[in-house]
Amino acid sequence: MEAEFRAVRFAPGEDSLGVSMKIKQAEFVGVFVDMDQLPADQLPEVAIVGRSNVGKSSLINRLANRKNLAKSSSTPGKTRTINYYRFNQSWYLVDLPGYGFAKVSQSERARWGKMIEKYLTSRSSLRGVILLVDIRHSPSKEDRLMKDWLEHHQIPYMVVATKSDKLSRSARLKNLAMIRKELQLPIEQQPLGISSASGEGMEELLQSLEEITDSLPIPPELS
Repeated sequence: MEAEFRAVRFAPGEDSLGVSMKIKQAEFVGVFVDMDQLPADQLPEVAIVGRSNVGKSSLINRLANRKNLAKSSSTPGKTRTINYYRFNQSWYLVDLPGYGFAKVSQSERARWGKMIEKYLTSRSSLRGVILLVDIRHSPSKEDRLMKDWLEHHQIPYMVVATKSDKLSRSARLKNLAMIRKELQLPIEQQPLGISSASGEGMEELLQSLEEITDSLPIPPELS
C-alpha cells in the first residue's frame, strides 16, 4: 500500500507515476533556538518529530547517503534545537527536538514544547510532518498526543515506523497493524516501515517526500 501524508488538505495525486526523487545533494544548514533565526528563503519544509531515541539522525543520514550529516547524541533527549538540512537545494528536512527521556526541568520541557508548537502552527513554508515511531514497540502516550495534535491542527502527516530490520517480516507486518490500530489510523493509512540500516522503505518515503514538497502551502487559517 502506498505511503502518504494524511490530512484534509493533502493526499498523493492519483496520476502519480510512483517515481521517487533522487537525492543528489544534502547539507547541514544550522541549528536554531528562535523562530526569528530560521531560514527566510521560503523553500518547502518537512519536519520530523518523535521520541528521542527513535532514529531521527539515522534516517536523515540514510536519506542524504551520508554517515555523519546528522549526529546522534549519546544522551537521548539532549537535542534542544531546531536543526535544518537542505536537500537538492530545493527543500528542507527539519529535525525538531525529540520528546521523552530528557533529564531536564519541567520548565525546560515546557519551553521546548512551546518552541515546537510555535514552529508547527506558524511556519508558512511547512508542508507536512513525519511522525516517527519505533516498530518494535507500541506508540507512546507522547506519540498518540502528537498524532491527535497534528490532526486537530490539520497539518499533513505520515507515520513512519523505524528499525524494521530488527524484526522478522511476519513480526513487522503484525506490529505495523498494531501501530495503525493504537494510533487509530484508518485502514487505508498504513504506517510505513523503514530501516535506515538496510534501506527498506526509503523509496516509498522519498516518493511521499517528493509529493508533499511539491504541494501547496498549508493555508494559515487551517493551522
